[in-house]
Amino acid sequence: MYEGGRKVRENARVKADAASFRRAGDYQELVDEISELLGVPATLENRDFELIAFGAYDSEDELDPSALDPVRTRSILTRRSTATVRTWFEGFGITRATGPVRIPPSPGAGVYRGRICLPARHRGVVLGYVWLLDGDPGPTDAQLSAAMGVAGRIGALLADEAEAGAELSRELRAVLTAESGWQRDMAVADLRTALGPRADGPHTLVCVAPWPSADPDDAPAARTIPHATALCTLPWGATGQSLAVLVRLRTAELSTPALAAAARLLKEAEGARGAGAARGAGARVAAAAAAGVTGPARAGGAGYAAGVGEGRVGLTDLGTVWQEAAAAARAALAEPRFAPVAEWARIGAYRLLTALPPEAAHDRVLGPLLSPAQRELARTAEVYLDCAGQAGRTASELGIHRQTLYYRLSRVEQLTGLDLDDGEDRLLLHMALKRTRL
Repeated sequence: MYEGGRKVRENARVKADAASFRRAGDYQELVDEISELLGVPATLENRDFELIAFGAYDSEDELDPSALDPVRTRSILTRRSTATVRTWFEGFGITRATGPVRIPPSPGAGVYRGRICLPARHRGVVLGYVWLLDGDPGPTDAQLSAAMGVAGRIGALLADEAEAGAELSRELRAVLTAESGWQRDMAVADLRTALGPRADGPHTLVCVAPWPSADPDDAPAARTIPHATALCTLPWGATGQSLAVLVRLRTAELSTPALAAAARLLKEAEGARGAGAARGAGARVAAAAAAGVTGPARAGGAGYAAGVGEGRVGLTDLGTVWQEAAAAARAALAEPRFAPVAEWARIGAYRLLTALPPEAAHDRVLGPLLSPAQRELARTAEVYLDCAGQAGRTASELGIHRQTLYYRLSRVEQLTGLDLDDGEDRLLLHMALKRTRL
């Protein structure tokens, strides 16, 4: 029975991997088919306006500078369009269209040439768009009807890919949220089956927090993130969300692919924030507050950070890797010098501080220092301890006279009851101040 189950899983791996490669090739073939059919270059984007395939058709259009308007150029070079461009095009009803939609040129919007949009639908749902440059004369109705038939086949492929991505998302979430050993083992086995041969290579996880939307459908497609294999959303704080991304590595020791993925994901977070008012700055700040983000990371910048766990071969230790990635993200949110992307291996003492239980964040010695009136004293104590107790370096860092520093430190000792000449008292105060940031 065990041997039979193993063979079933192996067969599923092979099929899943073959299907992934087949879909990638099929998209390009279908876009090329439309380009040849209509005699104009075509591009394919998913419903989030992320570029999937580009059909380069040899025609005079390609020599026309107007064919390379800013919107089209950005889509091809960056593989996505801005939220503003997306909203503008959607204003022509393409999300509900069942047939070709002609969109007039609008130089003010960066659209120098008119477009024809062919919605790629499956079972009544628009899953992507085929874009064509309109001309005079443009494609005939018969040509567009034939092209819509090809767009329907593209819609079926997109639906198949969406289903596969949803399955990977479920499997990854199950691995990262499993509570018991046997649950985790089963979840890892399911994820390994879904990934196929890719499961056996080196991987790590990237955590982006707080993610600006609780809707899993607002997460980017894994194939649009460099080196990403699967992704899912997970709870962050009381009401917030984070994004977990499984990233392929060349070796377990080389984190460059994960850093590239993290940088792209932070841009995606900014894009998701700008896609609608519901995910605007107020929602972002609220998510950051719910996640317990305080201080500089919340007061300035985007309020997003990414953490990268250490690389592992295989999937067995993904639970541990996720803890590392989430801890690194927390450190980057708390400590500006780690932002915007922090690696677990490089966050120093925060590897221990992030492992402490929440109640450890408020040691009684800090009570008097945490009031708004004593904020300057708290910063003085933290910088002094960061500078290893060197008065000259501390005074220089704070821009104050040494005598002022000594006065402030004496006030810190009076308020906390600690002796800053005692190593253990220094350690307690330093840990408590850093832990409060988290």
